[in-house]
Amino acid sequence: MKALTQEEIHKVLKVASEDRRNLAMILLGLKHGMRASEICNLELKDVDLKNGEITIRRLKGSLKTTQPLADVQGQPLLSEKRVLRAWLEERGNHPSPRVFVSQKSGRLHRSQLHRVFADIAERAGLPKDKRHVHCLKHSLGVSMVEANVNLAVIKQALGHKSIASTAVYTVPSDETAGKAITSTFANMF
Repeated sequence: MKALTQEEIHKVLKVASEDRRNLAMILLGLKHGMRASEICNLELKDVDLKNGEITIRRLKGSLKTTQPLADVQGQPLLSEKRVLRAWLEERGNHPSPRVFVSQKSGRLHRSQLHRVFADIAERAGLPKDKRHVHCLKHSLGVSMVEANVNLAVIKQALGHKSIASTAVYTVPSDETAGKAITSTFANMF
């Protein structure tokens, strides 16, 4: 399980911002812990810009969740409503019920999303083991654990059916353990 650092996330979003669709897909995947298929299957009826909500029909037997869409002041790359509005305007009246469409066939397949993300991640300078779109979901889970968010809240945010699926994010990395040891040691004296 690989998670992106905040610096890597920023680099990915900056590269993705060259294309409105790609930025919207990656931002939603990151902010809502969505799988590639969940991003590709997102329908127009699932996005409510007026009320600032998104409904995610989770896969793998997970929960259906409705979450707020955020507009982060002074952070245009993190402003979901602004990014989505720009993409939907560019998308126009495409006949597909899906939010994200391909340039050729209309239906964006998850393999296309994987290729798009891998290309963006490579151009952002990410190592090969972090060039998979599922790293976005892991990044959200790890970030929430590091922010000491309650595990039940993380479970809901990621759309997990079982708390056991969420518990994998609580296993600290060697880097996290090392920082805790250093901090504890420094406070001993």
